[in-house]
Amino acid sequence: MEDTFKTLARFQYSTEAQIIKGRLEADGIQVFLADNITIDTDPLVSNAIGGVKLKVLSNQFDEAKEILDSIQKYSVDDNGEPINCPSCESNQIELFSTVKDFKSLFWFIFGFLFGALPFYMRHKYKCEDCKTEFNVK
Repeated sequence: MEDTFKTLARFQYSTEAQIIKGRLEADGIQVFLADNITIDTDPLVSNAIGGVKLKVLSNQFDEAKEILDSIQKYSVDDNGEPINCPSCESNQIELFSTVKDFKSLFWFIFGFLFGALPFYMRHKYKCEDCKTEFNVK
């Protein structure tokens, strides 16, 4: 029973899974990634095959789950403090990219037409509770 792996989490891309894998391995958890090479080869099949599966030994599952739950998934400032929403003071804030001004739109179209990465993207924060979008100064 102790040699069987149990799926702890699923990720759309392997880079996210690699970060969590490194954190768990640093705490002595044995980790195995499934389907990461397939998704690295063709990222468009990620949803079709259920993403990258992060698996841990069955006897280490509870410890790994506790570590995974302790990782902060929301945005923090340069000092490591949670960013709070200016409207509702919630700290459930996520960073996202937006294409709402002319400069962002131009570089998005340029990147799309010429197969280049966008040179300019505008980033904003969004509160998950009240859906307020804001910038941090």
